Amino acid sequence: MKRLVLLITLLAGAACGAQNSPTNPTPGGTAAVVYAAIGASDATGFGGTVACIPFVACPDGTGYVQQVERRLRNDGRDVSLTNLGIPAAVLSPELESLGNSIGRTIPGNFLQREMPFVPRDSTLVTIFAGGNDANVIGGAVEAGLGSPDPSAYANQLVQNYGRDLRSLITGIRGRAPAARIILLNLPNLAALPYANGYSLLRRQYLQLISVGITKQANQLTSEGVTIIDLMCDDAFYDPGIFSSDGFHPNDRGYTFMADRIYPLATGGGASAPAASCGRMTIY
Repeated sequence: MKRLVLLITLLAGAACGAQNSPTNPTPGGTAAVVYAAIGASDATGFGGTVACIPFVACPDGTGYVQQVERRLRNDGRDVSLTNLGIPAAVLSPELESLGNSIGRTIPGNFLQREMPFVPRDSTLVTIFAGGNDANVIGGAVEAGLGSPDPSAYANQLVQNYGRDLRSLITGIRGRAPAARIILLNLPNLAALPYANGYSLLRRQYLQLISVGITKQANQLTSEGVTIIDLMCDDAFYDPGIFSSDGFHPNDRGYTFMADRIYPLATGGGASAPAASCGRMTIY
């Protein structure tokens, strides 16, 4: 595992290539697209039939990043993809340290290992964040780190997540001010198949955390970030779109995500995410 972490760190440094001046923020027609994907194992398509190795070209991958890239190319566009996804990564150094302190192997975070390598001429940046972070916070609560008030502890970490998510957006805009930023919010993880065996109390904490993370993400609409609302999309809770681990999407799930990203990547508009819905209060 140490060798894998070292390899990922070295490759992340290599991912920062030649940088040019910014271009049009909203790809349209057959305009060239400079696409940077920020994420964890989802960005590599883990759980799909063709997953990809981080930072290596993967034209046949079945993940949503690879599907969006192919659709853009099929439009006749010149597409340059920088896929910065690091499996098991979290948003911030704080959550990386917390995860490692409770026995999870967290090889990096978006703020230090991904954001600094977004190409300066990016026209499109996608972000899917929060899944690993919610599991780290939930794991810390399970480990008793939030005693005597685990709800307050979890809420504070969610607030910190929101602060760091804003730092991520600010950092991306500092590097690539012309990029359109598309962020997928988090579903209620307590209702996904991997949580089926959890106790009711554990699900309630996981719901508290994942709904809190999504509400932090949704606030970024006021700052010009385009949000794809997975939390309140009933179709995203279909067990048939998840891989055997119940957490990562399968090919159908990644196609679901690509179907929602692609129209926005080509200049389409998005509805504002729902302020509340039944999926936020299942438990």
